[in-house]
Amino acid sequence: MKFKHFTTGIAALLLLSNAIQLQAQEISAMQAPKVVSPEIAADNSVTFRVLSEKANEVTLNGSWMGFGKTVPLTKGEQGVWSVTIDPLTSSMYHYNLFIDGVAAIDPTNPQALRDGTRYASMLMVEGEGSKVFQLNETPHGNISQVWYESPSLGLDRRMYVYTPPGYESGKDSYPVLYLLHGAGGDEDAWTSLGRANLILDNLIASGKSKAMIVVMTNGNAWQTSSLRNAPGIGNITRENFAQYQGKFEKSLVEDVVPYVEKNYRVKAEKNSRALAGLSMGGGHTITASITYPGTFGYIGVFSSGIFDANADMAELEKKFTALKTSGVSKYWVACGKEDFVMESNKRLLSILDKTGFEHEYFENEGGHTWANWRTYLSMFSPMLFQ
Repeated sequence: MKFKHFTTGIAALLLLSNAIQLQAQEISAMQAPKVVSPEIAADNSVTFRVLSEKANEVTLNGSWMGFGKTVPLTKGEQGVWSVTIDPLTSSMYHYNLFIDGVAAIDPTNPQALRDGTRYASMLMVEGEGSKVFQLNETPHGNISQVWYESPSLGLDRRMYVYTPPGYESGKDSYPVLYLLHGAGGDEDAWTSLGRANLILDNLIASGKSKAMIVVMTNGNAWQTSSLRNAPGIGNITRENFAQYQGKFEKSLVEDVVPYVEKNYRVKAEKNSRALAGLSMGGGHTITASITYPGTFGYIGVFSSGIFDANADMAELEKKFTALKTSGVSKYWVACGKEDFVMESNKRLLSILDKTGFEHEYFENEGGHTWANWRTYLSMFSPMLFQ
């Protein structure tokens, strides 16, 4: 009987081994031969490769290039296409391959990014320029995906909440930065593309920023969460988009802020609340702050402004005056010199100047890019709650 059990055990092991080998062969059959891409050289030049034996043309577009520009890859042995580009400065980039005109992520690069419905491969060239948003050996905070009720919108919605290192094991209360994304993005954007959690980790560890909670919710009032429309709404058009004007800002102040202050250890006071956003989120920041003066003590507007050239400037001046009177510790505006929203940005600055609203303005090279927004967050965060 013992011999029978022993032989049965061996048979079972052989069957398991064969099953594992078959599974491995199946997975292997779905994978392309080994190709290394991207490959960063010591001088920060980068080689991109892709296996596509039947392709007639392969090109590359990266965020370090001008809009719409591409460089061709050359076909080599075994159908491997490649190109080596000049050295890049240390930073975070994204890129796509175009195989016979069809956009694709790099199949051998596991680091991919999503910006709304657009996907791209990520390239990190480490060094001094990327140190503030790299994954460094520092204490790390946590990112939670939190569902909350929004009575203002009649939806259960999702937000991302960053809690700083030590929050879960401690008893301290913290100030809060409400951080808003731009058009086409969602609650995932500031962590995946903006690296907000890593920026805060690194700034807090270096002593440059106060420890804080960061709340990143979905600025699309018709969505429950990323890539999902509210039930019954369907695709958003110019016609039905108008019905949501101002509703996100109401939900932010009347639903999100109370939820955070009830469920997290936070300092529930104006000078412990900051609000900042990029592009559309900057517009939300402007609207929420002037609609609810006295709510936020710190305000940051990135690559944004007064988008409506026909806006009632006299009425806006009244609202900005009321906001100024409520007391704001810091109003900080930033925009790239080549940014297409520069005229909107100038209208905002004009109102701030005309109302005597004390503010700081930072202008740098570049345009409407995540490279700039990561820079702005890394500059704005150390100004908060001092």
